[in-house]
Amino acid sequence: MKNLKHILSGVLIALVVINSYGCTKSNKNNISLFTNAINKPDRKYIKVALLLDTSNSMDGLINQAKAQLWDIVNELSYARCEHETPNLEIALYEYGNDNLPSSEGYIRQVIGFTNDLDEISEKLFSLTTNGGNEYCGQVIHTSLKQLEWGKNPDDLKLIFVAGNEPFTQGKINYKDAAADAKEKGIVVNTIFCGGYEQGISGKWKDGAIITGGDYMSIDHNQEIVQIVTPYDNTIIILNEKLNKTYIPYGSMGYSKLSMQREQDANAASVNEEIQLKRAVSKSSKMYKNSSWDLVDAAEDENFNYDSLKKDQLPASLQGKSTTEIKAYVKKQSEDRELIRRQIQELNKKRNKYIAEENKKATSNGLESAMINAIKKQAEKKDYKWVRQ
Repeated sequence: MKNLKHILSGVLIALVVINSYGCTKSNKNNISLFTNAINKPDRKYIKVALLLDTSNSMDGLINQAKAQLWDIVNELSYARCEHETPNLEIALYEYGNDNLPSSEGYIRQVIGFTNDLDEISEKLFSLTTNGGNEYCGQVIHTSLKQLEWGKNPDDLKLIFVAGNEPFTQGKINYKDAAADAKEKGIVVNTIFCGGYEQGISGKWKDGAIITGGDYMSIDHNQEIVQIVTPYDNTIIILNEKLNKTYIPYGSMGYSKLSMQREQDANAASVNEEIQLKRAVSKSSKMYKNSSWDLVDAAEDENFNYDSLKKDQLPASLQGKSTTEIKAYVKKQSEDRELIRRQIQELNKKRNKYIAEENKKATSNGLESAMINAIKKQAEKKDYKWVRQ
């Protein structure tokens, strides 16, 4: 009888776990998820792999990717799953560039999945165009093989492949690559840089349909339009104040702090619009730097101040006690939260101003194409967009 009670107790616990597991409603009734439910991850992930054609004709696409990264991050910051903000990880590949090894199909993993948005920005700005031979099926296959996609069925796993040559090129059939992606729960979205019907004839739409993804065509040479608002200068000033709340630590602290500044400058080099969008991204929960910033690191419940190496802290903290360091981190954290809220509030006003000024505007660029696809596919997994 005692063993029976233990068994029944275990079954009841399992049913409770299964009932509460996941973000999708369908998962709650799927008994086959029992094993996964026992090892339910703490947080959900949105994983986005960008596969960008960097052949000669794609300078406009690369410029749009540089510019629109922050808009995409800003939109994803509103995503919620079970009332939580999911983690965002982005990976980047380039393909179709004659400077890349032919033995690898003219494909290169620029960076694997990371939540380091500054590093993603740096890699985007390092891309150059040349050549070449564009093998869509092979770059999809390569990203499936090389990247750590994880096994959580509630993670949103998306590939965006963008280019302008027929989708059928290369030794790996795009249908086989797409079928492999579908089997792994990964949605392939295709972005043709050119006319809509031309992309369909080049099988770009067919490549998306296999996995339930979206086919889109964009004008990759579209100019980035800026509407000046009364809130712009204040946001830029607040971004400078935000930067001063970062406390570098560890062997890479100061190099990462320098990278943060460099990516601010890269964004500003495109135009002020992108500078503003990056500033807004830095005020969101998506922008985390716990690997080198003491304020973000201290939010981790497993962080231990005793593990800090004093010689890898700013000079002003090296002679301080642990209690004094904690007090300083707390003050910087409070200042950062205040600045973040101020930027977010100003951004709401800015967006409202832009909407009123440009109600009839339409966008046929990379940012709107990706955001529309992400939101549509996220809703299938019961993700919500919450704007406070």
